[in-house]
Amino acid sequence: MIAQEFFAPQHTPADALPDPVPLLRGLAQGVLEVLAGVREVEQLARWLSEDSFRKLVVRSNLAARARSARGTPATRPVFQILSLRHSSPAECVLEATLVVAGPGRVRAVAVRLEGLDGRWRATSLAVL
Repeated sequence: MIAQEFFAPQHTPADALPDPVPLLRGLAQGVLEVLAGVREVEQLARWLSEDSFRKLVVRSNLAARARSARGTPATRPVFQILSLRHSSPAECVLEATLVVAGPGRVRAVAVRLEGLDGRWRATSLAVL
């Protein structure tokens, strides 16, 4: 039990962390680029929890298979963040939603950030 206290991820208070807005914007764009097939999911690993990373890998593989079945090449989409809202339901936690306009449709990106080991990490991520 003692080893877990030392080696498990340590929560960091929100006031000891950087402004989350640039991370939220970059993470939303990065995730949408991964799904579009123009960015490797490993480039986002630093900001994702293990569970979020695995889910994004599965979803990006499904998107790649769908593009392959349709014969559509991966192209870099241009996104515009229309709105960003965030709140803190608990200490060390920030939940945000971003509305992002892309080619042909508007999507919502929901992110839960937690302050772990001195930085923000996305522990939950959903693209609708």
